[in-house]
Amino acid sequence: MTSERILEKLIFLYGNQQGSACYQQLLRQIADFRTHYPQFSRQPVDPANRVTERDIVLITYGDSLKDTGTAPLRVLHEFLAHYLSNAISTVHILPFFPYSSDDGFSVIDYLAINADLGEWKHIDRLGKDFKLMFDGVINHVSAHSVWFKRFLEDDPAYREFFITVDPSADLSAVVRPRTLPLLTRFETKAGPRHVWTTFSDDQIDLNFAHPDVLLKIVDMLLFYIAHGARLIRLDAIAYLWKTIGTSCIHLPETHTIIQLFRDILDQVAPGAALITETNVPHAENVSYFGDGTNEAQLVYQFTLPPLLLYTFAKGDATVFSDWAAGLEKVSDQTTFFNFTASHDGIGVRPVEGILPPHEIAALAARTQQHGGDVSFKANQDGSSSPYELNINYFDALSDPGGNEPLELQARRFLAAQAIQLAFIGVPGIYIHSLLGSRNWKEGVTQTGRLRTINREKLERQTVEAALDDLDSLRSRVFFSYQVLISRRRAEKAFHPNGPQQVLRLHPAAVTLLRTSPDGREHIVAIHNVANQTITLDLAGVPLPGVDRYRDVISDRKVEAHAPLELQPYAILWLKAQ
Repeated sequence: MTSERILEKLIFLYGNQQGSACYQQLLRQIADFRTHYPQFSRQPVDPANRVTERDIVLITYGDSLKDTGTAPLRVLHEFLAHYLSNAISTVHILPFFPYSSDDGFSVIDYLAINADLGEWKHIDRLGKDFKLMFDGVINHVSAHSVWFKRFLEDDPAYREFFITVDPSADLSAVVRPRTLPLLTRFETKAGPRHVWTTFSDDQIDLNFAHPDVLLKIVDMLLFYIAHGARLIRLDAIAYLWKTIGTSCIHLPETHTIIQLFRDILDQVAPGAALITETNVPHAENVSYFGDGTNEAQLVYQFTLPPLLLYTFAKGDATVFSDWAAGLEKVSDQTTFFNFTASHDGIGVRPVEGILPPHEIAALAARTQQHGGDVSFKANQDGSSSPYELNINYFDALSDPGGNEPLELQARRFLAAQAIQLAFIGVPGIYIHSLLGSRNWKEGVTQTGRLRTINREKLERQTVEAALDDLDSLRSRVFFSYQVLISRRRAEKAFHPNGPQQVLRLHPAAVTLLRTSPDGREHIVAIHNVANQTITLDLAGVPLPGVDRYRDVISDRKVEAHAPLELQPYAILWLKAQ
């Protein structure tokens, strides 16, 4: 029984007495939600088809597109309805709450809309045309939040909401994603306190060892479901629970809390799903699938962006193919969330153990040569190492200071995006990738933050004028990308639960054999990652009896027993006839 599982988890987290009291309160929250929103619990859900080949997620800030005099959330809705209504299924609106720093990821009020973006009515209207993905930024809150202000005032109700630590404590085992101090001193009415701040002195970590914090966050999650969230992204979730003397990352209590969220959603809104954001090596990342039925339904595929960048930089798919061939399916209820670019940079921790340190260093140097920069993390031995490449993905692939024709650069970029679309899982496309954006170095100068390089706010009229200009980079990328999306959405072989087999037809080709879940349809997706023409033989495709293929992108017929020539960065999605 789900209720029994919930009680067991709460007792594990808080002990018999506190766990049982928390359980009674949680049951009241669940019952209250089901009473007010019975429609969510009644929605039929097929876990194996929660997502299909037709699911494409667009990642965007609420104000990535702006138009003077119109609420940015309305501008976004109008743009998507006009240009992308037949291309995307889901919109991930990055944190749209009042915030004090980090472009939204230091939340002041979880339940309010940033007035600069619009109102809840704009979110609700967008949810009528697209499925919605919200951020659960629950590892920390803003230092300007009411909760933390009450803590500073020594309000008894909030004394335990945050983690205070004696600065002499040995915290050397803690895994750090930043080089900033782990503890920040604050003056409170009860005297000075050193408070846990994993990411910055404006992002105060919540104390989930206090049951009231958990109950507040559950209220928040249910509020998001009521406002149309069908995917909830658990931001920086790996660091949620802290136990001094441990690494404070991926702790059993953290997994238990995610499983608890899953239990709650399964009761009140089985159509909603959790997606975990854990920018860590692959083996650690996939642990958030749990047993395939009890934790996150989707996990960010963090290895894909840096490894794909490495693959195109080398013009060789060998390492990529070796890694992809080793991926294992966890269950029919789980899948990867594939992306190449996001509001953040390109994390390099996920390729630890896949690429040697000198190759990671080479990617960092390449990033700087292409106009970007590198963020570092603090290591336990006191040293620092690259954590994230801060650069627009288009410019990471093609040197903006080089002399290559724009057409070639666009083809290279689209080849990388085609691999993302063909790869097993659900594609997440950052709006700046879809629009063919470049490095926004002026933004970095304005904010002093490296991540701003890929967070430009665009004027809608300027973007639309560029889309009308067929020779512009935006137009070349945007409409070619839409063709790829439309072809993917039409083919059952790209279903996230369909098998994927890596084929090695040529060292410079990422070749994926995708098959529909029923085994009836097959697509051989071939992507030339090199700036040279290659020739390969389809005889190595394990589809006996197939004499001919049709390229679903160009509708070209391809004979199965003739040599196949691919131009630089060519894409072929060959459907077996």
